[in-house]
Amino acid sequence: MDHKALALEMRGLREQVTGITDTAVAAADGLLIAADTADSIDPESLAALAAAGLGLARRTASVTDRGTLSRTVTYGSHGCAAFYAVGDTALMVVLGDEGLDVDRLHSATRPALDRIGAILTAPAPAPAPEGV
Repeated sequence: MDHKALALEMRGLREQVTGITDTAVAAADGLLIAADTADSIDPESLAALAAAGLGLARRTASVTDRGTLSRTVTYGSHGCAAFYAVGDTALMVVLGDEGLDVDRLHSATRPALDRIGAILTAPAPAPAPEGV
């Protein structure tokens, strides 16, 4: 996996949408893949909680016949946390402050999720031959 490309996608989203404070990408089982978070946030715990929340939201969408879940957003008094499905095997978490435009976030996130999905599923590069 190209961790540099993943970090660039996460940073690019933060630069595109005012109000994003933190981002993380995790496997659907909650294992952290990459994080761009403040020191006050434990990225491993964030990944695990996001996976649990997204799992509940997926199940709710399924049981209520709402189709395939794409995202869920939790609002708090100091901002929001958006959880996006990246295919069936991963997720992205975006934390935002009170100034985050959630509609702008959703539109900017769609193409980023496609690129992140491609990064996560790209075959690993072949090792360089010895002596080169």
